[in-house]
This record gives sequence, C-alpha cells and structure tokens, in this order.
Amino acid sequence: EVFITHPDGAEQHLATRGEGTIIGEMALVDRQRRTASVRAVDECTMIEINESEFKRRLDSSDPVMRMITQVILTRYRDTLSRIDSFGSGGNYSASEEIEKRATSSGKTVEHLKTANEFKDAIDNNELQLYYQPIIDMQTKQVKGFEALMRWIHPERGFMPPNLFIPIAEDSGLIVAATDWAIEEACNAIQRMKAICPNLVNDAFMSVNFTAQDMLQDDFLDKLKNVSQKTKINPAHVKLEMTERLLMNNPEKVRNMLQGCRDEGFKIAIDDFGTGYSSLSYLHHYPIDTL
Repeated sequence: EVFITHPDGAEQHLATRGEGTIIGEMALVDRQRRTASVRAVDECTMIEINESEFKRRLDSSDPVMRMITQVILTRYRDTLSRIDSFGSGGNYSASEEIEKRATSSGKTVEHLKTANEFKDAIDNNELQLYYQPIIDMQTKQVKGFEALMRWIHPERGFMPPNLFIPIAEDSGLIVAATDWAIEEACNAIQRMKAICPNLVNDAFMSVNFTAQDMLQDDFLDKLKNVSQKTKINPAHVKLEMTERLLMNNPEKVRNMLQGCRDEGFKIAIDDFGTGYSSLSYLHHYPIDTL
C-alpha cells in the first residue's frame, strides 16, 4: 500500500499495488525528492531499480529510443515545473526549448541522418563487398574468402564499417543489407572460379550475419533460395557470426544453426575471446570453424 506524507505529518493512502507492479517510478524520472512510502501488507520481495541503473540502461539503449524517452521525461519534468510555479509568478523554460536541448545532446540527429542515407545506399547500389582471402598456411592455397561490406558514400567517401554497421543494426536496415551481401557474395565466388583456374573447387565464401538476420523466421528459406538462384553448393557458404550472437535467445539460435547445418551450410564463430568466451558452450552449437 502506497501512502504520501503531508507537511503536517498526516498520511494519506494513495493506492494499493499488487504482485509484479512498479512502485516509485517517478523518483527515477524526475530526480526530485519524493515523500511517498510503501508498507507491505503481505509477505513479499522487493526488487530495487535505482537511478544509476535506470540511467545506465537508458544511455545504452537504441539512440532513437533514448531520444524519445528523454523528450517524454523532459515534458513530464516541464509539467512539474509549471505546477510548482502555478500561481506563484515563477518563471519556467518553454518546453520546446527544453526538448531541443534534450534532442541536440549526443549524436542522435546524425545517427538518424546516416540511417536514412544507408537506406538510400542499399537502393542505389553504393555498397560493395571486399574479399579477404583465407589461406591454407601449409599448401599456401587460397581456400576461401571473407566478404566484408563497405560503403562508398557519394559525398562523404569511404564510410568506416564501425560507423555504419552499428547504425544499420540499430535501425533494422542490416537485414536488407545482409540479404544483398549474401547473394552478391555467392555470385562472386562463382565468378572467381570461372576466372581463377588455380582456385580450389571447394573454395568457400564466408559472410557475416547478425542476431537480427538469424532470428528472422524466413532466414533459412532465404539462404536456400540464394544458393539455388546462384547455383552454389551450400557447403561452399560459411555463415560467420560473433560469439555474442550465441547469447541472444540461445535455443532459437541453436535450432536455426542446426537447420542451416542440415542444409549443408557451414558455421563459423568470429572474434572468439572478446566476449563470453566459454569453451563449454561451443559444444552446444553446431560450429565448424573457430
């Protein structure tokens, strides 16, 4: 049961909260001292969400979600300031000015602009794949290639992958970009085999995928369609992902990877050792290459 204490010391019952509800959420968003208190009328367990934890999660969220949340909280705080100053002749900032300050902080606007330009890049064929050879150190033969996505902006020139890939993931555009990349990479390996007689017949193409790609319900169907369209053996396609992906919805990812293996596609883990790095969970997934 939630009570509020008045300046004269009297308590007023505000509400009764049931199991699983949030209490005191306004203390998180307005950063002002609150006078409400809570009494347990039954045996219960309280889980604390403190201000620093809330701020950390908000700061690490998607930039657009963070901007919208900040605007909502700003309007709430602005409403409080208007209530506090109502009838007292106090001054308060216009809510529009407060919102401008909230949205101008950070790089949210630049993030949105880049996301829009990346969508145009997919539609206008501004993306390219660079092919990094993978070499057998004993025979010195090229065994395959890793397809690396690059963006040549018509005005800004070469865009670093560590700039546009996170934005593509945040905006969801990475799925369309990966759909393009897998088909282009499969076509490339066929072209390479035609013009490079010394290339081994089982040369493979490794393509990077994200959690967003693999958790699409039609992911495996799209892979099969691309292999049929480009006339490439699934065994010559290696699906490359980071170990972090394995931690996102692990059972669904495992089932998806097993379906890919059953169709003949190979599975590779990239950047092992930079994240969770547990050798034990590698046995849980159908992985070919580390």
